[in-house]
Amino acid sequence: MEDCLEVVYTRRSVRTYSDREIGEEEIKKILKAAMQAPSAGNEQPWHFIVVKDREKLKKMSEAFTFGQMLPNAGAAIVVCADPKLSKYPYEMWVQDCSAATENILIAARCLGIGSVWLGVYPREERMAQLRKILQIPDEIVVFSVVSLGYPKSEREFYEAADRFREERIHIEKW
Repeated sequence: MEDCLEVVYTRRSVRTYSDREIGEEEIKKILKAAMQAPSAGNEQPWHFIVVKDREKLKKMSEAFTFGQMLPNAGAAIVVCADPKLSKYPYEMWVQDCSAATENILIAARCLGIGSVWLGVYPREERMAQLRKILQIPDEIVVFSVVSLGYPKSEREFYEAADRFREERIHIEKW
């Protein structure tokens, strides 16, 4: 189990990628991990779009202030929500898609693939641009994009900062 924690402790955003291609088997493993995420009422309100086309990745990068890694990514996974799949009168799909996105990041790290979470929801301009590029129906919410690629530098992949802050922990009360 220590190895599992090491994966979590050393996961970080990787923005520079080598030219090594990400295989279909790796993408499938990452998507399987995404779909293992917990969801309210086990509704699994998500859809995933895998993008490898260089021109689409370039166009997608323009939707973000900090999306410059996308044109060089081996792939991107767009996490979307279908609110109609939810029986709840409130937006639990936000937590569900967050959990799926985090599972993508951790699965990528397990496979030696670097990743970056690019936030889309609730930014209307980002959702609109991605809907247009990827032909996403209006009723589907574009939640996040995860850029994926094998790291250009091993140092960038394995050196993660210790973010543990004891002063942020409260026991029994604030």
